[in-house]
Amino acid sequence: MAQISLTFPDGNKREYPAGVTAAEVAASISTSLAKKAISAQVDGKHFDLQWPIPADASIAINTLQDEAPALELIRHDLAHIMARAVQEIWPEVKVTIGPVVANGWYYDFDRAEPFTPEDLGAIEKKMKEIINARDPVKTEVWERDRAIAYYEERGEPFKVELIEAIPGDEPLRMYWHGHWQDLCRGPHLQHTGQVPADAFKLMSVAGAYWRGDSNRQMLQRIYGVAFKNREDLKAHLHMLEEAAKRDHRKLGKEMELFHLQEEAPGMVFWHPNGWQIYRTLEDYMRMRQRAAGYKEIRTPQVVDRKLWEASGHWEAYKENMFIVEVEEEHAKEKRINALKPMNCPCHVQVYNQGLKSYRDLPLRLAEFGSCHRYESSGSMHGLMRVRGFVQDDAHIFCTAEQIEGECADFIALLSSVYKDLGFDSFEIKLSTRPDVRIGSDEDWDTVETALENAIKKVGAAYEIDPGEGAFYGPKLDFKLTDAIGRKWQCGTFQVDPNLPNRLGAEYIGEDGAKHRPYMLHRAILGSFERFIGILIENYAGKLPFWLAPRQVVVASIVSDADAYVAEIVAALRARGVKAEADTRNEKINYKVREHSVGKVPVILAIGMQEVEARTVSLRRLGETRVESLTLDAVIDSLATEAKLPGAA
Repeated sequence: MAQISLTFPDGNKREYPAGVTAAEVAASISTSLAKKAISAQVDGKHFDLQWPIPADASIAINTLQDEAPALELIRHDLAHIMARAVQEIWPEVKVTIGPVVANGWYYDFDRAEPFTPEDLGAIEKKMKEIINARDPVKTEVWERDRAIAYYEERGEPFKVELIEAIPGDEPLRMYWHGHWQDLCRGPHLQHTGQVPADAFKLMSVAGAYWRGDSNRQMLQRIYGVAFKNREDLKAHLHMLEEAAKRDHRKLGKEMELFHLQEEAPGMVFWHPNGWQIYRTLEDYMRMRQRAAGYKEIRTPQVVDRKLWEASGHWEAYKENMFIVEVEEEHAKEKRINALKPMNCPCHVQVYNQGLKSYRDLPLRLAEFGSCHRYESSGSMHGLMRVRGFVQDDAHIFCTAEQIEGECADFIALLSSVYKDLGFDSFEIKLSTRPDVRIGSDEDWDTVETALENAIKKVGAAYEIDPGEGAFYGPKLDFKLTDAIGRKWQCGTFQVDPNLPNRLGAEYIGEDGAKHRPYMLHRAILGSFERFIGILIENYAGKLPFWLAPRQVVVASIVSDADAYVAEIVAALRARGVKAEADTRNEKINYKVREHSVGKVPVILAIGMQEVEARTVSLRRLGETRVESLTLDAVIDSLATEAKLPGAA
């Protein structure tokens, strides 16, 4: 029998018969490893312990201590175990697909009756019985005709359709968890008992069309979450509870910030309080960008399709664009325009006005650009995903030699902005050249090295995402971490030699010849709408004083204090503080509770004692302590707090 050589992580090599399985390799090392093994990495690919290894390869045996493969297998096996539990309780239910998703899995079922919360409890109980049974998991490879006949005999039409849709004639892999079988590429665990029985929970049921087609059957999708241990599950469920309390849609209503309605799906109706947050954030970003050398511009929202065709967006992005047809006077046919889904082609048009020299570069053009993109109704979610939004967009036109410096400056600016907004922690991901790309390897080497050097220059941590760059250039993505540990991808920095070339951007070099500039796409917040949603949830509505839409309420305790209340409000407003009076004939405790729900950072309570002493009683949101301070001291202090971070 032919022999193969397997190389282990420590560099040692061993000879095995060709076709040896990873389970047999683990057993050859030790009995304890064979019991603990869950899968293997073979030449970097996730391998089932039962799969044969045909040729020389590197190998590493995974156990439950290896987090990424362990979580993948736990969640994937739970999808199968859940489907088995459902069919054991309701044999008439038809199964479809059950992939792993973030933090868990889902599985789609065809069942006449809707699943109830009580049903989810019964399914969980049955799943734990299956796990405790420690049923073996086995796999076989079948010819396609055999697999189709198997599913037709068992009345599983969805599985038959899936097989018929798989291109080619290659054999199919079948998996059994105990007696229950599913079509699956794998890998899976050795037995059901390797799944931690106390580290998963079924979360919800939702409708889902078969294969995402609204003309097909409506199925029932059950979602579950799973982790390696009970503690991680509890932490996740606690985070979800916190997230529900912080939901920006709930807080947006309580704080009277915004609303959405059917007549304008995915478009935000900003209320005065919400618009105040928006404008303050915009003023802050404008101040920071101006100080960083950006020139602000404004470009049209409706642009002829000719520009989108020239830029390549018409072909690649048309289905996500809002089309506007206009009957031009005396024209033979309608003129087709589109609401801009992004700002970059229009920024090139501004750059192209007038001859540019190398001395004009880098040129940094910024715009709070209003964009519109069609998002499906099912994907929209409050402020987090909308159809109409504004980006803190900017494009830097520069030479290859300037990329590193511009990137380093951008990271420093982004880091400072995030810190001002309360986010001290963020991650950088460098996405490198994909298999299908334009440009020479030498060009890619230059720009990838420039980005990596820039990250190192500012001393930031980063990871590389191989092959995930755009076809025209590498990019950096920035993920910030919020108060409850969630990660949000907001900032981006992309190197693009393609669009300037397509749209004829050029500059006169030091050699007197014409050259194409590089275009650097960059954003810090991303969209204002989404970032404001993130801010609301990060702070649970208790925004920093400078950003809060209502900063101070001056509340009277008795009506005789109303004149002093009005004086205080006027003095605070004169110093740039957003102050308002509450002189209603209500008890002070009622006023404090009401304004606390509205997340007003500071409440000044004014009674006759304060009037006579020209003082105020100051209470901050979330605190029970009340301070008695002089009026002048409070005005000076709050005026300082109200300034934009970094403002003089």
